[in-house]
Amino acid sequence: MKKHIWMLILVCFSVSLFAAMPAEEIRAGLESRDKALHIKDGWIRDPYIVLSPHGWYYLTGTTPLPDNPQQYENPYNVGLGGVSVVGYKMQAWRSKDLVEWEYLGTPYSIMDGIWPKAKPERFRNVDKSRWRLWAPEIHNVGGKWAIVHTSPSPVKGANLSLTDDFKLEGPYENPMGADIGRKHDPSLFRDESGTVWMIWGATQTAPLKDDFSGFKAKPAKIGPPNRNIGHEGCLMRKIGDKYVLFGTGWSTLKMRHGSYNLYYSVADEITGKYSDRKFAGRFLGHGTPFQDKEGNWWCTAFYNADVPPIGKVAAETMDISGDAYTINEQGVTIVPMDISQLDSGEIHVKALDPAYESPGEDEKQEF
Repeated sequence: MKKHIWMLILVCFSVSLFAAMPAEEIRAGLESRDKALHIKDGWIRDPYIVLSPHGWYYLTGTTPLPDNPQQYENPYNVGLGGVSVVGYKMQAWRSKDLVEWEYLGTPYSIMDGIWPKAKPERFRNVDKSRWRLWAPEIHNVGGKWAIVHTSPSPVKGANLSLTDDFKLEGPYENPMGADIGRKHDPSLFRDESGTVWMIWGATQTAPLKDDFSGFKAKPAKIGPPNRNIGHEGCLMRKIGDKYVLFGTGWSTLKMRHGSYNLYYSVADEITGKYSDRKFAGRFLGHGTPFQDKEGNWWCTAFYNADVPPIGKVAAETMDISGDAYTINEQGVTIVPMDISQLDSGEIHVKALDPAYESPGEDEKQEF
């Protein structure tokens, strides 16, 4: 009975949560940097934002096909976390100010990767409705874009695809070929020397050859010594003179129970030795830490739960360990962050919206 009462409260909290904030409110929030900003509505998971050298913010993520009407329906009635609506094409948007977004269509799809050529029989035998393109990211690798993503179907494999220049369009080159294999949630990091590293799983990393045809060295297992960084959504950032590995996990250590959170670990070298796991933000799982044009840090956030979004007060007071909960509404939210290196050399990571700042009672690790 108590759970049903809470569900009614949750629905009431979530009724007005589907539209993006008014443009004026987003602009004010970009200046004040004291609260989360819901910058875009629509069905999207794993939102990834990157600032290009030409002053455009690019946005992509796990999305449905653009003509799938389910993306406009109640997201809580389309399967576990809405996974059933995921398509096989990458939708993309760009913006000059993080407020007004220009739709770029579907500049990339799973058909642009290596697997239709490497395993054509899978594409013939598996119905298109079951093809999936998960967690795409767009990376500046020096004069061109690299797109990486993972896929569970029709082939359980990743892709690394390159453009000719900074136009986000094909034809695409797939220099690693089928050797890229099965790598969950691949991400890229370009170090000071220009070497590009691939990061995947939770967590392995290896430097890529200059022509992206393979690895320069054997993959190394990296991460905190006291526990796994998480189970997915790992990426690297350079903060000061430290390498910061971010990763995603559920607060209760049980899949889809509690809050979907972001954690981090710090090292002097990309391959380690890393610090114990630290807390980066509540409800920020599989978020992208990125800098705006002024150098301020933000992190993307999205709806990942099995019930409607709860209010911030409910997140602080109710027991959320029995199911998957979030305060994020459907769409793309960005949360202001303080990410810096202190005079002591330590890395400081803090969400500036109090609702995301601290672990909840559902968190099983003490920090």
